[in-house]
Amino acid sequence: MRRRNFLGGTAALGGLGLLAACAPGSDGGGDGDQAPAPKADEVDTDVAGLGDVTLKVWDQEVRGAQNDAIEALIAAFEKKYPNVTIDRTTQSFDDLQQQTGLALSGKDVPDVLQVNNARGDMGAFVADSLLTDLTGYAEAYGWADRFSPSVLSKMTYSEDGVTFGEGTLYGLAQTGEVCGIYYSQKKLDDLGLKAPTTWDEVFSLVEAAAAGGEQPIMLGNLDQWPALHVFGPLQANFVPAETIVTLGMGNSGADWTTEDNVAALSKLAEWGQNGALGDSPNGLAYDDAWPEFTKGTGVLLIGGSWLGPDMEAVMGEDLRFMAPPPGIDGKVATTGGTGIPFSIPSAAKNPAAAAAYIDFITSDDAMAMIAENGGMPVNRTAELAPDSGVNKDIYEAFDAVSTQGTLLPYLDYATPSFADTAGATLQEVIGGQADAEAAAGTLQEDYADFTEGS
Repeated sequence: MRRRNFLGGTAALGGLGLLAACAPGSDGGGDGDQAPAPKADEVDTDVAGLGDVTLKVWDQEVRGAQNDAIEALIAAFEKKYPNVTIDRTTQSFDDLQQQTGLALSGKDVPDVLQVNNARGDMGAFVADSLLTDLTGYAEAYGWADRFSPSVLSKMTYSEDGVTFGEGTLYGLAQTGEVCGIYYSQKKLDDLGLKAPTTWDEVFSLVEAAAAGGEQPIMLGNLDQWPALHVFGPLQANFVPAETIVTLGMGNSGADWTTEDNVAALSKLAEWGQNGALGDSPNGLAYDDAWPEFTKGTGVLLIGGSWLGPDMEAVMGEDLRFMAPPPGIDGKVATTGGTGIPFSIPSAAKNPAAAAAYIDFITSDDAMAMIAENGGMPVNRTAELAPDSGVNKDIYEAFDAVSTQGTLLPYLDYATPSFADTAGATLQEVIGGQADAEAAAGTLQEDYADFTEGS
């Protein structure tokens, strides 16, 4: 995906028993013979009793750690259930995304399919009744006991696909990701500074770094989307998390032109215009910026957890990571999400085995196996953190945000066009071509056009 280098409060569900049970597939695509999703007491969890099953799985877990983990899990699943053979098809994220619509509406449908949880993908497929409502399976397997509401909301839609983050569960993810603050410990020490514990301390650190002759924050925003990973965490210092969730999920009931949103945009504009983000952040590519940070340019880099291993390979113990300080609500809130969820198509031929497979690859034991293979598990994250290094910081930060704070949605989730709108708008804010009020108006127009027309 564009925002990630791998592929790799919120709406509280209040227990998956409260999720509305629907019957996906009754009016949708596929072969027209889809059965209603089972209730919890109708779910068959006796995989060994299903007879010989060939389970068709499509995923995009193609990178090193991802592929290693899923291959190990498949081997363990087949050993536990020798009657089930996994027929796995792997594709890149882009290829799988292009094939998903055809697969879901065709005759030869996979049993398990990774479906991007953005509106244009999972939301559209939910609206067309092409994905299975997982409520009954979730209750039968106890998924609400394993996953936090903040995480589950990223895979939840209303039955009509209009409301994101509330309603029914349509997928389950293995891994997590979070945007936070990387910093050079040596640079802080040289400047006589400590890692910030409040946003006011972040702002003071930026000023002190500039006064000390350092570039305060590294940003490469030529691609436009990286600024969303800076603005998202910053926004939480000004705007209540619940409001950001509404805006980021593209649900009605919020407004980009409020005083607090304008204040957040004004701070980003200030950073852009006073050089805190570098001399020309909009002219520097994302994949050129973080290597420059590892070479000593910048005291802070606000970005995603996926950058940690590559930067640590250069910086070693000098590289540190922290979740942003608590937001205006008093709790930590920052942009983040999950890996691509695993879903069950409505027309899947082996839904019981598919649900058992998804349960197995997202179990507590699976989380340990994912961590052992170098991935960041979405559950048990702090418990499974490495003993040292930047990944220890990252794991602990994700755990704190996802279990005690608010994992804010990527802002480009909001509408089908918001990635382009927000990317261009924030670039103009940073470059001084648009003031905060005008930028807020542009963002509101896109958001309102979508929500009022939903």
